[in-house]
Amino acid sequence: MTETHNPLADTRALPRFAEITADQIAPALDEALARHAATVEALTTTRPETFAEAWLPFERADADLGAIWAAVSHLHAVADSPALRAAYQEGEQRLVTNSIKVGQNRDLFEVFTALSQTPAFEALPQADRVAVEHALRDFRLSGVALEADARQRFEDISVELSSLSNSFGSAVLDATDAWGELITDEADLAGVSDTDKAMFAAAAAAKDETGWRVTLQMPSVNAILTFAENRELRARVYRAFGTRASDQGPNAGEFDNSDRIARILELRRKAASLLGFADPVDYSLATKMASDGGAVLTFLRDLAARARPAAQRDLDELRAFAADKLGIADLQPWDVGFASNKLRQAVYAVDEAEVRGYFPVDRVMAGWQELLAKLFGIKLVERSDASLYHPDARFFDVVDEGGGVVAGLYLDLFARSGKRGGAWMGEARPRRNDGDHVQVPVAYMVCNFSPAGANTPSLLSHSDVGTLLHETGHCLHLLLTQVDRPSIAGTSGFEWDAVELPSQLMEDFAWDQSVLTAMSGHHRTGEPLPGDLFDRLLKARHFQAGLFLIRQIEFALFDMLLHLGTMGSDPVEVIEAVRDEVSVMRPPEWHRFPHAFSHIFAGGYAAGYYSYLWAELLAADGFMAFAEAGLLDRATGDRFRAEVLARGATRPAAESFRAFRGRDPDPQAMLIRHGLQDAAA
Repeated sequence: MTETHNPLADTRALPRFAEITADQIAPALDEALARHAATVEALTTTRPETFAEAWLPFERADADLGAIWAAVSHLHAVADSPALRAAYQEGEQRLVTNSIKVGQNRDLFEVFTALSQTPAFEALPQADRVAVEHALRDFRLSGVALEADARQRFEDISVELSSLSNSFGSAVLDATDAWGELITDEADLAGVSDTDKAMFAAAAAAKDETGWRVTLQMPSVNAILTFAENRELRARVYRAFGTRASDQGPNAGEFDNSDRIARILELRRKAASLLGFADPVDYSLATKMASDGGAVLTFLRDLAARARPAAQRDLDELRAFAADKLGIADLQPWDVGFASNKLRQAVYAVDEAEVRGYFPVDRVMAGWQELLAKLFGIKLVERSDASLYHPDARFFDVVDEGGGVVAGLYLDLFARSGKRGGAWMGEARPRRNDGDHVQVPVAYMVCNFSPAGANTPSLLSHSDVGTLLHETGHCLHLLLTQVDRPSIAGTSGFEWDAVELPSQLMEDFAWDQSVLTAMSGHHRTGEPLPGDLFDRLLKARHFQAGLFLIRQIEFALFDMLLHLGTMGSDPVEVIEAVRDEVSVMRPPEWHRFPHAFSHIFAGGYAAGYYSYLWAELLAADGFMAFAEAGLLDRATGDRFRAEVLARGATRPAAESFRAFRGRDPDPQAMLIRHGLQDAAA
């Protein structure tokens, strides 16, 4: 099948999304997998010993497969359909099977081992050496040293795990889309802004209904739990959201992930054991900064000891306020967002609806571009000739100060049915320059902001602005890499517990007045964010920081302890035990948080969710370097770009941090970030 007939086969150009159909996926994989197999066969037959002859053909074959699958997996995440999902799941299993087969190919392992032992290897550029060294490590983690029967068991486990992870994510998506409630009396939406009501009206209209449809898309859930005065409506939305894909709630059993979780945990333990690891935690940490599970647990529990008293004070204050001012004597989890917003207004005069009015999406994106130019000397130039998959999507060339195109970026900002929740960065194309092909990196940046209403533009919360900057950090890590080996460029191969360093560092720019002012402009008047409102926002920055931090610690401890297995394998029992240890606000017994915890069951964070907090230590101290230099400092941006973003995984993340900061990270910076610095005294 030629590139003309199958758009997926054109792996060196941007994806031709408008032409891609589900029935093209299997044929494109057929050809790419056949080429990949032929490449491996040629390498293991001829056994070349030079980098150009041994490594580069393998890298090209890998890159072709990656380009096909990047487009397919992106469509699966942002424009899902039954046919696409079926083709994706079948293709994913084939790719996992191929990856394990290659990873267990002892002949290929011997080819790369021999390459690494040649006299010429030490003279290669650092990136070339590290790419091969990482590959050899990954061979070992794929079971290359196992005997035949064990290798087959490991392959079978890996394929089944991939299928289960896909099914877990699909169940969460289906459960999210399945529930909704039509509101026919506008009085039931008292407290909700006109912008959010317009979103609900649009959701109803999409189903040919009259009224306002509340859904489980995050903008809808946040609008109800934060603003709706109707307590019973808040409770219903909270219950529906908190029981997605489980044995509880309004769709109990229909999309239940219980059996999938049990099987995923069982298979992860078996896979780790086959490779000689004590548990899935040891297996996970083999490629991370943290030395072992004990070090992670010590880190989390030390942080919990500092954060829990603050969290308890936050909750006590909220309960007193809810009882005295809101008439809520028995504060429940579905009241927390609503009461917190009211308390925030009362103490700091910050109304989230008021704040959102100053951040229409177009103004935010214009200020965002100004920030990128000031810090890194890049600008985004929109292109109209790129093939897109949805009217919301846009494509930009990333252009440097000399006018050269250094990268590309897809933007997809708004929530919709058929699109996975949350926000993320994905790789569309890696940076490559292997003599055969020169390619700039291309990223996907995906968010789920509230879409425009009938009479209002999309308005972002301050939290949304932070999310935008967070994902920007991830994108910059890929877009500004100077590494030509895809397996270690950008975020690829970067230690997972450091990968949030650029994202969390960029997020902190959301708290600078000049940055926020440049990103603002009231959707009715054009007025920038007033200074007094910024001052109120800043004073409220650490509002309920203890509650926020203890919740993140809860998630991370749950993940670690569940995969260690020391507290059993029942996720509900483990999360309850973790809450006994660290939590201050307990969800009801019917709550099923684990059943929609896609990060660890359908994403890359298994035994690694602690990475958000571990990397935050690096990010908080890294941001201090900008603050010390006046914040919007180009020299500091250039140094961060050169020492962290550009380097990828060519050296350990700790070395890159030290090269940027001049020293190891100071834990005090993280406590300052959360307003808990007194706890360090």
